[in-house]
Amino acid sequence: MRTHTTAWKRGLAAGAVALAAFSLQPGGAQAAPAKSPAKEPGPYVVGGVPAQQGEFPWMVRLSMGCGGALYTRQIVLTAAHCVNGSGADTSITATVGAVELDSPQAVKVGSTRVLQAPGYNGSGKDWALIKLARPVDLPTLRTADTPAYNSGTFTVAGWGADKEGGAQQNHLLKAEVPYVDDAACNSAYGGGTIPAEEICAGKLDTGGVDTCQGDSGGPMFRKDDSGAWIEVGIVSWGTGCARPGYPGVYTKVSTFAKDIAAGAASLGG
Repeated sequence: MRTHTTAWKRGLAAGAVALAAFSLQPGGAQAAPAKSPAKEPGPYVVGGVPAQQGEFPWMVRLSMGCGGALYTRQIVLTAAHCVNGSGADTSITATVGAVELDSPQAVKVGSTRVLQAPGYNGSGKDWALIKLARPVDLPTLRTADTPAYNSGTFTVAGWGADKEGGAQQNHLLKAEVPYVDDAACNSAYGGGTIPAEEICAGKLDTGGVDTCQGDSGGPMFRKDDSGAWIEVGIVSWGTGCARPGYPGVYTKVSTFAKDIAAGAASLGG
């Protein structure tokens, strides 16, 4: 169990089960299930700088206050705590194609179906897929299907708060966060992490750089051996934002790569 009462999912959407964790959520985090303290929508990337137009063309902002990445041109990969179960769902709007959400370049597309990770109960398995009403003409972000890239320095990006309790951002922010090994992260959270399903990153000693409310569901990524971006984590939860001693906790994408691929195939597109 996660015992820290200030641990939150990092999403903003009201009704999204785990949004309150420290994951990249717009504006705040939501209460999480029994395994962790209540979550509330999270803030923006803390300690970040503005991303350039076209730098991360697969980034997605979701209307419930979460982030995501284009898994295919018609499917968004996000966090399970950002959605309310699986099935037909036309309530979500994805904004893509621009770092400024109010830019004329921004494209908005509605959802048609959602697939929440089978067996998700608020603890681990924090991934979900959202099928859009139509494909978008933008690059996609490849997901790691091997643990080979689960270390080093990662990049995070989102429109969430730029400080704990801060406002959501209109411009996409990015930051770099170093890997924190499983033992150190599990110790920081009093044994409340799931090493097989979660990966941690952040400046453990000093804090200052992290994802925050509103960033939930967004990708944590790095370059692969060929120099291409690859998604290794999904913003999930944490205690506060950028606090010393509490790294960000992300869904370990390589653990669920086959399940995600099967889920996307079931949705089509």
